Amino acid sequence: MTDFFIQGIPHDITVYLNGEYLPLSQAKVSVLDRGFIFGDGVYEVVPAYQRKPFRLKEHIARLVRSLDKVSIQTGKDEAFWETLLTDLIQQSDWEDNYVYLQVTRGVAKRDHAFPNPPVAPTIFAMTCPLKRLTEQERQEGVKALSYPEMRWLHCDIKSISLLGNVLAKQYAVAHGVQEVVQFREGILTEGASSNIWVIKEGVIYAPKRDNRILEGIRYGLIEEFATQLNIPFVEADIAQSFVEEADELLQTSATREVVAITTYNHKPVGKGVPGPIFHQLRQTYDEVLAKL
Repeated sequence: MTDFFIQGIPHDITVYLNGEYLPLSQAKVSVLDRGFIFGDGVYEVVPAYQRKPFRLKEHIARLVRSLDKVSIQTGKDEAFWETLLTDLIQQSDWEDNYVYLQVTRGVAKRDHAFPNPPVAPTIFAMTCPLKRLTEQERQEGVKALSYPEMRWLHCDIKSISLLGNVLAKQYAVAHGVQEVVQFREGILTEGASSNIWVIKEGVIYAPKRDNRILEGIRYGLIEEFATQLNIPFVEADIAQSFVEEADELLQTSATREVVAITTYNHKPVGKGVPGPIFHQLRQTYDEVLAKL
């Protein structure tokens, strides 16, 4: 029997699978699981700093919304998810970590329609090391390219069906940049794995919260910061031409927090360095984390 080995992941980290805490090497899922066959499931990512989860209730609320939208019934309440997530964070090998939580519709005969009667969902969760922004990324920002939106029309669901995101992220990697900025019919949606923000004349512009984007937990956080800092915040359909004229571009996600995009389509954004709005948001973000 071949030894269990996945590069970069210790084989003995503790994971959760269907009611059990066990080593990753012992966690097994049926090949007939609908997550494997159809990508029929949802997921959530929860960051933790010094083993303290950040915006936990908001992440759980989004998980519950995603489950409701795809009609996966788990029979679990918010207290269950909170206990599961905090337990794994405490058992993690890393002080700064994030939990990857996945729920699928379960194991059943291959059929596109939902199993009838329903089967038990598959619930899996594990922690991974949270790699904070490097000092170079903070000081210099990152690079991004524009990319045509090719995903489905329910990006508001945090679905495990991520092929469109995978292809978009690989496009970024293949072209030597950190992220893509996606557009659907000329309107800004989001990155491959992040929300995108446009800063123009001191105003933060955000894509509309609808089915075209996943409302990242940092979406609400940036809106809160803007109010706190008296920075105008506008939710709108943002044209591709407007993005090209931005004074600043930002990306946010659970694992990337907030970072400036300083090169876009091989051209500098604004002055080509992280701008004043980024620095205000970044400082406020750090202050909030310091109070955890």
